[in-house]
Amino acid sequence: MTTARPSGPFRVGDRVQLTGPKGRLHTITLREEGELHTHHGVLRHSSLIGQPDGSVVAGSGGHEYLALRPLLRDFVMSMPRGAAIVYPKDAAQILAEADVFPGARVVEAGVGSGALSMWLLRAIGEAGSLVSFERREEFADVARANVETFLGRSPGNWRIELGDLAEALPAAVDPGSIDRVVLDMLAPWECIDVVADALTPGGVVVCYVATATQLSRVAEYIRGTGLFTEPDANETMVRGWHVEGLAVRPDHRMVAHTGFLVWARRLAPGAVAPEQKRRASKSSYSDDDVELWTPGAVGDREITDKNLRKRVREAQRAAAGARMASAREDDDDTPTA
Repeated sequence: MTTARPSGPFRVGDRVQLTGPKGRLHTITLREEGELHTHHGVLRHSSLIGQPDGSVVAGSGGHEYLALRPLLRDFVMSMPRGAAIVYPKDAAQILAEADVFPGARVVEAGVGSGALSMWLLRAIGEAGSLVSFERREEFADVARANVETFLGRSPGNWRIELGDLAEALPAAVDPGSIDRVVLDMLAPWECIDVVADALTPGGVVVCYVATATQLSRVAEYIRGTGLFTEPDANETMVRGWHVEGLAVRPDHRMVAHTGFLVWARRLAPGAVAPEQKRRASKSSYSDDDVELWTPGAVGDREITDKNLRKRVREAQRAAAGARMASAREDDDDTPTA
């Protein structure tokens, strides 16, 4: 199954990112009789339909808007969210550190709002497969709708499994059949054992965690299993730059800490990694230290049920528009007798 091409003239159902006066952004889904109302006036969707990507159109007040289809990084930052997303800078690092390749068999947990799912689906291509695990059905609904909105349809090589990864993974995949596993959850160390069983020798597990205590515990757990290579860890910070003539300086604001990545590779069955010599350090820990690593101590932000239902409706409306645009594209491509 092919996905809708993110190019060509704007169609009904397309998502369009409008950059207005003073750089203000508006993201809309094009409708036949749709209108964007701002304090600068009204912009009719009909003035965009049929125009090429990258066009400039004017609203009723004479203010001009640059119209572009959102890039994936733009889309994930503005799409409806049921849960916090993996930021583009971290998604790029996950793809690099895990070495996600076309045709890879990938597992992720949890799916959240589907941001990382879209990056993974793009990386594995149509020859790969992605199984996403999520405990909350509402989050899964938001993720499905967001992915369908961006791609124009639901990809056939992706499925969402509802349930806890530690319990559901053994029944969902064959032992040793998975190339890459990405864990974006509060307590990934609880799932490392089943992940080790699912990974093929040489496969990669990547954990995305928010705090240093989570980072420490998951790294120690991976190390303690004896089933993986020595874990590596990092964080990514992105600092923009202002570049205008000779005025070249760092931006005053930057996207700093969002999360830590820790990753390791699966050893062959029965293999023992050579022992690494280390300088003496505080590598031991007590029961009191472990208590600080518990999910309750780390903290977990909860979204209200009312707010979550609203996000589901927003995501599903956007997905319906994307299906409409994709259907129109298929009709246009159908040869006539």
